[in-house]
Amino acid sequence: MFSFRYIIFKKSEMIRKITALFFLAILFAGCGEKKFTIRGKLDGASPDTYIYLDKLGGMNLEPFDSVKISDKGSFEFTGKIEYPEFFMLRITESNFLTILLEPGENMSIQASADSIGYTAEVEGSPGTGKMIEYDKRLQEAMKELQKLGEIYEARVDSPDLEQVMNQLDQEAQKILNGMNEYTRNFIDENLESMVSLIALYKQIAPQVYILNIDKDLDYYVRVDSTLSELYPESEPVKTLHSQMETLLANLDAQAAQSAKTGIGAVAPDIALPDREGDTIRLSSTRGKYVLLDFWAAWCAPCRNENPNLVTLYKKYHEKGFEIYQVSLDQTREAWLNGIKEDKTGDWIHVSDLKYWSSEVVPLYGIKGIPASYLLDTEGRIIANNLRGKTLENKLAEIFD
Repeated sequence: MFSFRYIIFKKSEMIRKITALFFLAILFAGCGEKKFTIRGKLDGASPDTYIYLDKLGGMNLEPFDSVKISDKGSFEFTGKIEYPEFFMLRITESNFLTILLEPGENMSIQASADSIGYTAEVEGSPGTGKMIEYDKRLQEAMKELQKLGEIYEARVDSPDLEQVMNQLDQEAQKILNGMNEYTRNFIDENLESMVSLIALYKQIAPQVYILNIDKDLDYYVRVDSTLSELYPESEPVKTLHSQMETLLANLDAQAAQSAKTGIGAVAPDIALPDREGDTIRLSSTRGKYVLLDFWAAWCAPCRNENPNLVTLYKKYHEKGFEIYQVSLDQTREAWLNGIKEDKTGDWIHVSDLKYWSSEVVPLYGIKGIPASYLLDTEGRIIANNLRGKTLENKLAEIFD
């Protein structure tokens, strides 16, 4: 859920920075260098002002050229490129315009010298024109969010602030949804252009991507497959393709893990030594409802949950409830001290004391602790990561 709270104090200029520092330079199969020309007219330029042309290579800006703006506000760049390239035209680090140059293009730009990124009008560069068109729509969305920020600031001391915030969250979500739809349409209309690749990475606020990799995965796949076929030697396309291969492999792995540890699956068996060194199998608890709980003495949230487990164990153990607790501790001393301090010694404790190298970590795909699974009498997973009141309610549903 997109939260307005997250972006209240973020500046709209951030999105242009993200665009400008887009980490890929466009490379196509060699076709020989061709000359490009950029002619510009900047209204209100101060005398002796320089304008710089930097090439976007990786995450770095590579200086390409610089010229002094004439008394009439005009400037001109010429050069040769073999492939389409992203460049930044800038007067200062915060006053810039990102452009997409094609070999042989003759681009003309007119803008206000104090805000070239927001005021630029471009001819002779279709790719740049599309980027400007997209960013103008994005800036409109950013301004709408800023208006919500003004409402928040005006109501911050209001007694009904929580209600106001909920309404602002809803309005912010509408703005994001609208921008998401616009981005989808933009990609549909420009699927065979490199600007579609850039659109995948647009953000409406820091770390708030317009496209959601889960909900919009098909757009990532379509851009990848289309551009990989059109421009197989393009470095950004190859980078995107590599990222997609990794992502899809991870999704396949997650699906496989879900098949092993998802709801309805029989929990993979565990056989680890207990406090006395005797091997205790998880499967030995069949016939009972079992909480399989992964914890460690060094894990504060785990320790905070243990008193709740003690209460529930005392309440439901005689009715057929068991706890099989697996520690990811590194030392026997820490493990046993944690059990003693939390008074959890009544149930089953096992550990190989291998920390994150424990065999149970990949077996259950554990990314963090606490992590838990509730098993039925046949060892099937019926719930996961229940804690506090939710676990109490589930056990009451089963036993009461």
